[in-house]
Amino acid sequence: MDGRVLTSALAAVAGLTALTAYAQQDLPEPEAEAVWSYLQQQNYEQWPFWPGKEGFYEGTRPHGAQLKTYVNETALDALKDFDGDMPAGSIIVKENYTPQKDLAAVTVMYQAGEGYNADHNNWFWLKRLPDGTVEAAGKVDSCQACHQSAPKAYLFTDIPGN
Repeated sequence: MDGRVLTSALAAVAGLTALTAYAQQDLPEPEAEAVWSYLQQQNYEQWPFWPGKEGFYEGTRPHGAQLKTYVNETALDALKDFDGDMPAGSIIVKENYTPQKDLAAVTVMYQAGEGYNADHNNWFWLKRLPDGTVEAAGKVDSCQACHQSAPKAYLFTDIPGN
């Protein structure tokens, strides 16, 4: 078998394995539209707020003057018993608002799991504007550069009890 054909076949199998792993866990692929579709299907606005950050709270740059931060159950469980890392499947959704509380963007951190982006704790990043435009997605340099200096697991927001 030609080496290129074998390499292509192995890449296809690896891709299928990755797709199967996400599907088995009922999680989206680390891709902008898949993540956004998943968040809409899950109705993320019904998820719990970040512990201690219920409703609007004062934000910092670059996210906005006012913020709302939602977490899925996987992230919430990890925050309650924080051991220094966020498990695969953790999703944090931050709604970014102007000082007048107009939605400016939705930013997402999705712990996509081992093998996605080991150099940056396997986080997938997404920034979506209110009109549906994806401003950034994937292994976003500016997100990675900022969050790698965070005190715990690429997270800046205080973790209750830690």
